[in-house]
Amino acid sequence: MTAREQLGTRGGSREADVGLMVRKAGGEVDVVPLQSARLSMFDAAVPWRDFRWYRGQRHFSGSYWSATMQAHVGYESRLEYANLLLADFDPRIDWILSQPFLLEGEDQGTRRRHIPDYLIVHADHTACVVDVKPAAKLLIPKVRDSLSWSRRVIEPHGWEYRVQSEPDEVLLRNVQFLAGYRRSFQFAYGDVTAALGELRSPMAFGEAVRTIAPAAGGLLAARALVLHLLWTRRLSTDLTRLLSATSIVTRA
Repeated sequence: MTAREQLGTRGGSREADVGLMVRKAGGEVDVVPLQSARLSMFDAAVPWRDFRWYRGQRHFSGSYWSATMQAHVGYESRLEYANLLLADFDPRIDWILSQPFLLEGEDQGTRRRHIPDYLIVHADHTACVVDVKPAAKLLIPKVRDSLSWSRRVIEPHGWEYRVQSEPDEVLLRNVQFLAGYRRSFQFAYGDVTAALGELRSPMAFGEAVRTIAPAAGGLLAARALVLHLLWTRRLSTDLTRLLSATSIVTRA
């Protein structure tokens, strides 16, 4: 049964007129009015669509291993991947689900169906629904109207709604580089703790590497440790500038 059949055909764009459909791992679909949706509905949720790869595909779909989720999270374009990567780096975010649900409802006589790109939950248990669109597409009336409808029905429910486009190029390059050191299981807890104990604040990145090199077992291991500490935010630096040996790092 569709959300339309469950909710009737009332007009307008109020939250009460909108159905939310969640796909579960077993293949079943839960359908509720948006106003009744709770985050617990997503405990066993899977992405609404399958992530497909085929010859001639216009967008680059993929699967990214998220440190936040300790599991793979899908994306359907390189722009989605970029924004997913930045979400994974955000210490305020505890949970990420791609293509979390299907919204269906009336918008002033137009029947709308929309699948957001991500649902994220923060450490304070607040939720944010994210759509990722190239900035150029935000000028297209059809796209703008669809996103506007999503905002009008999602925000009254108490969930934040955010449209994200191309991130800052330097920030993305830095975070993409740090992501190579995101897997905590590759770093012994004792080594991480010892490295933090050796580091003063502030100091240059290269100096930090040299400082912990004897305890870490060499410069390469020390460099990896400092980069891991930057990913986990136990060290911080200005990521709007390209990371280098002279970047100043501070204890968080």
